[in-house]
Amino acid sequence: MSRSRTLVHLLRHGEVDNPQKVLYGRLPGYHLSELGREMAERVAETVASRPITHLVASPLERAQETAQPMADKLGLPISTDERLIEAGNLFEGLTFGVGDGSLRRPDSWKHLRNPFRPSWGEPYRAIVVRMLAAMADARTAAEGAEALLVSHQLPIWTVRSYVEGRRLWHDPRKRQCTLASLTTFTYEDGRIVSVDYSEPAADLLPGGLAGKKFVAGA
Repeated sequence: MSRSRTLVHLLRHGEVDNPQKVLYGRLPGYHLSELGREMAERVAETVASRPITHLVASPLERAQETAQPMADKLGLPISTDERLIEAGNLFEGLTFGVGDGSLRRPDSWKHLRNPFRPSWGEPYRAIVVRMLAAMADARTAAEGAEALLVSHQLPIWTVRSYVEGRRLWHDPRKRQCTLASLTTFTYEDGRIVSVDYSEPAADLLPGGLAGKKFVAGA
């Protein structure tokens, strides 16, 4: 019996215009920077020849704006899925730059008591449940082809960690999910059989990294 093979790409949005370094989370009004728009265009050029038949994005502006070049290149409408939204965070709206002191205030400490859940935001397991559900629906919609979902770093990294059998709590500095990166899940007969990662806009990241070619599902 032949197997049904479908790819679901999770794309992290491009760079956001945020000079104050606010932890913006789900706050409205945060848009892509000029560099972020360039990142999105780069990814769109990279995936333009892929057999992508379904395009979905988080409702937040930065995700919708990242998805637009994909829609233009692929000739697809953008569907919006609330399940792809950024993780909830009690520190939303605060800044954490050097000397800022937001985490040094005693009224913040109570939210740091449990890093395993975590106590300051949406539970990791809840993120996994909603992301897997959104991915499963996208897989069904793109059966036998590919789907592209635009989301955010923490949800993408959390669901990848779950699929690859890692613990969900982690050091945020060690996430492999840069701006405009693609994390690709290959499904066979409805089951995830592999995960790939690529950075089509790597040379646009701080430091001018050499680009990593997009080879997921090749």
